[in-house]
Amino acid sequence: MNWLYVIGFAAALMIALLMTPLVKRFAFWVGAVDAPNHRKVHSRIMPRLGGLAIFVAFVASYFVVSPAMGSLKSDVIFGLLVGGAIVVLIGALDDRFDLSPKIKLLGQVLAASVVVYSGVVIDLVNVPFGDQVISLEWLAVPLTIFWIVGVTNAINLIDGLDGLSAGVSGIATTTILILALMMGNVTVVLLCTLLLGSIGGFLFYNFHPAKIFMGDSGALFLGFTLATLSVLGFKQATVVSLLVPIMILGVPLSDTFFAILRRWVNNLPISVADKSHLHHCLLQLGFSHRTTVLIIYGIAAVFGSSAVLLSYMSQQETLWGTVLLVVILLCVLVLGAEAIGIISKTKKPVLRFLNKIGLKANLLNAKSRNN
Repeated sequence: MNWLYVIGFAAALMIALLMTPLVKRFAFWVGAVDAPNHRKVHSRIMPRLGGLAIFVAFVASYFVVSPAMGSLKSDVIFGLLVGGAIVVLIGALDDRFDLSPKIKLLGQVLAASVVVYSGVVIDLVNVPFGDQVISLEWLAVPLTIFWIVGVTNAINLIDGLDGLSAGVSGIATTTILILALMMGNVTVVLLCTLLLGSIGGFLFYNFHPAKIFMGDSGALFLGFTLATLSVLGFKQATVVSLLVPIMILGVPLSDTFFAILRRWVNNLPISVADKSHLHHCLLQLGFSHRTTVLIIYGIAAVFGSSAVLLSYMSQQETLWGTVLLVVILLCVLVLGAEAIGIISKTKKPVLRFLNKIGLKANLLNAKSRNN
């Protein structure tokens, strides 16, 4: 069966490579373009709709290899394809007509509901280091929809530089693929392989300097698919392992969290757009466009590696190792956020506290030397 994964990846890659130039022409023809403004980094009119190439490559490659494969969860895959088609349609319409946030949210909820109806639900939680199982009951459906819609928008929020959203999504897909291989989840392995090939083919045209943007059609589809795959792979997990999908999507989720916190700290509405996201902060520090993207790729890879390590340690019931890893990641995340000013350029309480401790330690050392 391994050769089918290779064929599926190659098919998705080639279809995306062939489709993207056609989609680029189509985007110009229908007027689905992104004009530069004060919030945008690019300086020329760019075609959107790149998500159509990713979606077509993903779906077409699935129908190429699926007839030769058995033991696939066909109901779940059908739900993913239908839900994906809905978000791609909503995203494509937004790329052309700039839909209202309410309509986009309604479309995302509808797509998430289709997936939930197909059987993808976070329904059980196993208490770590024990045999007790907790059923989420009526919370299962709204929690799953909230997760899918939240991740879908988180991927959309980081789509601010050439190749950023596609690359981060590719790293997250690779992480889910590795974990699915560890667990022997054939359905998730196949879908991740196809998605990775589709992203790779599109990224050839999207990496800096980009020839086409994925637009909302691509960002929403990638976020929706990653959210669904993470639930499909970890829907019956321990409390500790529930952190795994959060770590896999650590970059977009943390950037979204810091955006909400930043607007709360500065007494701004959550819906107000700004130029203080992670990629904006790195650009303001003097990094080039390409270097900024590569740095964020590295951060995403660290999150992904941590997710794999956390999953392994939770399976081995290594409590203290798991706790230590989570604490270290949280500390690095908070210190890094304050250092680059992603929450506030002036309010940095943790760094200020550490500086005070360091200053007192230096004074004590100086006194001891004088004595």
